[in-house]
Amino acid sequence: MELAIYNKEGKTTGRKVVLDDAIFGIEPNDHAIYLDVKQIMANRRQGTHSSKPRSMVSGSTRKLKRQKGTGGARAGDINSPLFRGGGRAFGPQPRDYSFKLNKKVKSLARKSALTYKAINNQIIVIENLNFDAPKTKDFKNILHNLELDNKKTLLILPSTNANVVLSARNLREVGVLNAESINTYDILNAQTMLICEDSIQRIDEMFA
Repeated sequence: MELAIYNKEGKTTGRKVVLDDAIFGIEPNDHAIYLDVKQIMANRRQGTHSSKPRSMVSGSTRKLKRQKGTGGARAGDINSPLFRGGGRAFGPQPRDYSFKLNKKVKSLARKSALTYKAINNQIIVIENLNFDAPKTKDFKNILHNLELDNKKTLLILPSTNANVVLSARNLREVGVLNAESINTYDILNAQTMLICEDSIQRIDEMFA
């Protein structure tokens, strides 16, 4: 697949870039995408939720009443989950939600996500961006020229560029990633991928 390369003014440069069909033109695997997104979301969970079981509640351990002969149900100490102020039964405890996923599955998922973007014409290739200083207004002008106003956009840089990252940081609908850091969730979560020219080669090398 060939895509035209645009400049900051939103006009074509007359040059084109070829997307590797082994990355952007495979048969998408939805189950691989599901597994990869599931792992990404699981890894982002803090897992710090916690509740106090009866052994952690501050209270007397004295038996409230005798076992038999009261006409009511037997009761232990005041920390029982049955009583107000008692511990919580089977409550959440801190845990790690992360799980292992094979590298080949993750690679297949990312290729599938990139393929979906390619076949749906949701990839725009732009000349390499380089700002002399952080300027959100200039970055917004680029988005406007490319008709990406108010669209969820994922910008892919070939390498870290502090001025570009700072220029886009205050725009809620824009995400910025290095080519080596692309992941299935962020690809699919964006309406459009804005890929810098040199990032194409970095992506090819990553999947080589």
